[in-house]
Amino acid sequence: MTAGVETHRAIETVWRMESARLIAGLTRLVRDVGQAEELAQDALVIALEQWPRDGVPDNPGAWLMATAKHRAIDQLRRRTNHERKLQEIGRDHSDRLDPDWDDDLDDQIGDDLLRLIFMACHPILSTEARVALTLRLLGGLATDEIARAFLVPEPTVAQRIVRAKRTLAEKQVPFELPPPADLSERLASVLEVIYLVYNEGYAATAGDDWMRPTLCTEALRLGRILAGLAPTEPEVHGLVALMEIQASRTAARTDADGNPVLLLDQDRSTWDRLLIRRGLEALTKAEELGGLLGPYTLQAAIAACHARAATPEDTDWERIATLYQILAQISPSPIVELNRAVAVGMASGPAAGLERLDKLMDERVLQGYHLLPAVRGDLLAKLGRADEARVEFERAAELTRNARERAIFLARASELTA
Repeated sequence: MTAGVETHRAIETVWRMESARLIAGLTRLVRDVGQAEELAQDALVIALEQWPRDGVPDNPGAWLMATAKHRAIDQLRRRTNHERKLQEIGRDHSDRLDPDWDDDLDDQIGDDLLRLIFMACHPILSTEARVALTLRLLGGLATDEIARAFLVPEPTVAQRIVRAKRTLAEKQVPFELPPPADLSERLASVLEVIYLVYNEGYAATAGDDWMRPTLCTEALRLGRILAGLAPTEPEVHGLVALMEIQASRTAARTDADGNPVLLLDQDRSTWDRLLIRRGLEALTKAEELGGLLGPYTLQAAIAACHARAATPEDTDWERIATLYQILAQISPSPIVELNRAVAVGMASGPAAGLERLDKLMDERVLQGYHLLPAVRGDLLAKLGRADEARVEFERAAELTRNARERAIFLARASELTA
């Protein structure tokens, strides 16, 4: 590997690690997330020019921040209508541009990152826009990376990001934490976005791959950052616990050819014990913070039941069914009921599961959802109703947009034919 290639890889790594801190700090200064991102990108371009020649600086994050702030001051000096901002920033920077930026930044970077997370996940934006902007600003992903991850055209992602930044500017969304009265609602939006990103990586809705690990990694990283910034919020730890435990199964979720391996068929010796331990610790923290368990903590508790079972037969399905019952009460949804039917089917037998599942057949939001016929097919197969089960698996294959899932459903249908 040449020195130039090594340097470019180092820059890529630094950018992935530092871009969120950089944009957050710059947003605090210029009060415009779009301008902050442009300044950060400008600093990156300068790094790409200088570091291969001069070497990677000892503190690359501080170097990028100082460079970006020099650019900010230059821009403001050229804009007479921004004289006030120039005075504010120039006064702050004129005598401290070279020395220790880190000390000042580290004092505020936690709050800045948290502000940036809440800004990128602001409910004023559509869910798609929140996801794209979060991955761009906080994950450091390029537009084409986000487009590939979600299988949408790159111009579509670019438009979502541009519109999101424009909306934040036009609506003058402040770069600040929400007031206490709005904190829960806004935090729920943040957690929703992070888990949506994780879920798309964990079980891709479309395409040829069963998983997109990059999205899982980014979501887990964001969750860990958020847990560090909001240590007293139980649902943050609940979400981290859920993602850690689910991530522990990554190596077991596909075979050598990339085909999905369902939970009960997985080789549990390949589950990542470190991630399980981290997840269980996060779950304990969420539970110890008190109050009613929230939906993420409850889902983490369900995931923990699987993680603690040495074999599929050891799984405490009765507890899982009970947890789903509680989850259905505090966060009712047809998807939760579908999962509850699975748990009931495992705890009390396929007939009981099918009885609960059939109550969902008229749910409008489940019409077209491939896992409804897939679960029904599994329960029917266990009851020996092969012909009906085959029809359900074929129906599931028609509905899914993921090629790997389609192959599994068709294989199940074929087995029943034989």
